[in-house]
Amino acid sequence: MQNNRLFFQDIVNGQYGRKIAYTDVEEITETNVVKVVGDCIGVFNSNKSAIKYLWKYKNGDQPALYRTKTIRDDITNHVVENHAFEVVRFKMAQTFGEPIAYNSLSDDDAINKAVDRLNRYISAAHKGVRDLSMGEWQSATGTGFEAVQLAGKNAEVPFRLVVPTPLDTFIIYQRSTQEPILSVQELKDENGERYLQCFSKTTEYRIQNSTLLPLTNGNGVEVYSRLHTFGEIPIVEYPNNQCRISDIELVITLLDSINNMQSNRMDSIEQFVQSWIKFINCDIDEEQFEKMKMSGALVVKSNNGADNRADVDIMTQELNQTESQVAKDDLWDNALSILAIPNKEGNTGGDTAGAVQLRNGWDFSKQAARIKDAYVIEAEYRLSTCIRNAIRIRKGENDVKLSVLDYEPVINHSPTDNMLVKVESFKMLVEAGIHPLVSIRTVGLWNDSDKVYLLSKPYLDVLYKKIDDVIDQQGLQDQVEKANQLLGNANGTTETR
Repeated sequence: MQNNRLFFQDIVNGQYGRKIAYTDVEEITETNVVKVVGDCIGVFNSNKSAIKYLWKYKNGDQPALYRTKTIRDDITNHVVENHAFEVVRFKMAQTFGEPIAYNSLSDDDAINKAVDRLNRYISAAHKGVRDLSMGEWQSATGTGFEAVQLAGKNAEVPFRLVVPTPLDTFIIYQRSTQEPILSVQELKDENGERYLQCFSKTTEYRIQNSTLLPLTNGNGVEVYSRLHTFGEIPIVEYPNNQCRISDIELVITLLDSINNMQSNRMDSIEQFVQSWIKFINCDIDEEQFEKMKMSGALVVKSNNGADNRADVDIMTQELNQTESQVAKDDLWDNALSILAIPNKEGNTGGDTAGAVQLRNGWDFSKQAARIKDAYVIEAEYRLSTCIRNAIRIRKGENDVKLSVLDYEPVINHSPTDNMLVKVESFKMLVEAGIHPLVSIRTVGLWNDSDKVYLLSKPYLDVLYKKIDDVIDQQGLQDQVEKANQLLGNANGTTETR
């Protein structure tokens, strides 16, 4: 397996980000699927080398481990400060640290209960864990994938979620509509024979041949197809951004520079400890020198008497560590700024929580994360369509009877931040006449706001009057007044008589 000896720019030659495979074909059929895949597989192979490099880089295989020196090559330290791993973990936690859930967009109790059941299904399918796995690929390599598969007929959860790697998976998009038209996976069967498994929105294709890759033409290639009932391509891409640039890739030259600087600093320290000894006007053989080192003292004689006095000195030149640290901190601060990651500067006192968030970059980080949310939410809609159809196939038409217009995926970033402010906001919204469900969604304290509302509804009904209750009370009051008026009229008539 090839190591990451080269720098990333030598691998991609300035072509940063992952290429997107496009086709002009409007419909995938058994007759054109081989040509479409053959035309696009070069893009996949081009991306694969960069994806493999970035994934290994995230795991610690970085060029600093293979650095060489021409001067004092006997002292060569290989130090990797794996900030790439730190960056990926932060980005994963920022988007997928709280499990993605679906919120109802309807006031209909039946729809709310159906959305709640859908959330229970995806929780039981361990979607939170799959999102973290996918998010790691997404952040480290620029793109990630999740796929839906049908579970066994008697399984309580009728589907399973898996995370195909970008090393064997890609999506082909229709050029004019920008919509995914075909997913492609490079797999092996039990005999080690390679084949391609492809999914359109309606059909599954299996392309196999011993000389399959690269696909040059359709001669001798076997294609098998069958209909599927997912209603959507069951493999969904989660791009990191429009250009599919990974978070590591954005700052990889800065990270390499930090590693090189730290390695050189360690070299400087070791060279200071293992300094050369300089002999002037004296001859020392190796055996004599070794004895002197063991005794911890040097005794030398001048070669030519007093005119050329002998001297022994240690050659030392230590790197200025303070200035090096300033340069290193500057590199890392620039990387954090580019990635919109908050720094770890402590609060010196006197600042409010909001001021600290602004100063340290937390607010800016959340704003940047919301840009990525749009790509994740679009992918979630596609994935949820496959999930709903898998439930319909295994559990029946009425188990989770929903359309994409009934719910929306919600990503919560640090829901407990400023909890007191959010609670006060909720209270003010409800008391101002805003529906409690809308208020719960607005403040962003809970991941599954619909479930919170359903569970809290009996308590909310006690604390806050519903409009129906007000109308009923007004109607009752009107009836009492009318009864009193009739009673008064009746008493007046009696008195007249």
